[in-house]
Amino acid sequence: MTPAITEIAEKATVRLIPTAYYKPPVLRPLVDDEAELELLAAFEGLTNQRLKAESEGLDDLDPRELAFRARADRLRRWGHTYINAAFTHTRPTGNRFNDGRRGAWYCAFDELTAIHEVAFHRTRELTYIGVFTDEAVYSALLADFIGEFPDLRGVDPPPDCLRPEPEIGYPAGQAVALQLREDGHAGLIYPSVRHPGGVCFVAFVPQIIQNVRPAGRWRLVWDGSPDFTVIGDA
Repeated sequence: MTPAITEIAEKATVRLIPTAYYKPPVLRPLVDDEAELELLAAFEGLTNQRLKAESEGLDDLDPRELAFRARADRLRRWGHTYINAAFTHTRPTGNRFNDGRRGAWYCAFDELTAIHEVAFHRTRELTYIGVFTDEAVYSALLADFIGEFPDLRGVDPPPDCLRPEPEIGYPAGQAVALQLREDGHAGLIYPSVRHPGGVCFVAFVPQIIQNVRPAGRWRLVWDGSPDFTVIGDA
């Protein structure tokens, strides 16, 4: 499969993260000055996956690729920890276009598509336990992407990497992503599997993620069934 190459200039792609990961440094209230904060941060770094990966890397991730290394001049700019977390917090089995050795930055071209993508995974977790009474608040991160990228939209028949079943789509997608990275591609455009008509983007490398900034919040509520309700400005 050789995808077409599409030039994009998307100024506000949407990535949703649980609010549990969207908060000020948790150590700040415990200290009186910067020296104490640095000391506690060193202890936290012994168990924090992102901090360890920033220092040591992962099996398929050189720490020099991460935002605070690759763009030292932007170290104090907002959002670099979220970029690094996307590439360092991985599931053992990976996701659609990354395996357990390296993460990726997934986002959508619009908020509704991003909502359906995260809601699928939350609903799947609720299905495992057989309980559909839950609510979750997600914070939106906007980011810009400019460049030429492989594009899976319009591929007919749809490749296996776009199959809705994770046990089929994920291994196929991970193989596609590995090949694209080896060919020098930094990201991939693809149709949303969870929201027909929506468009998603995955960044394979941190360097192409530009101008990360906060946006709104969304509350997703499950009230007894796999269907969910969306409440804005949660």
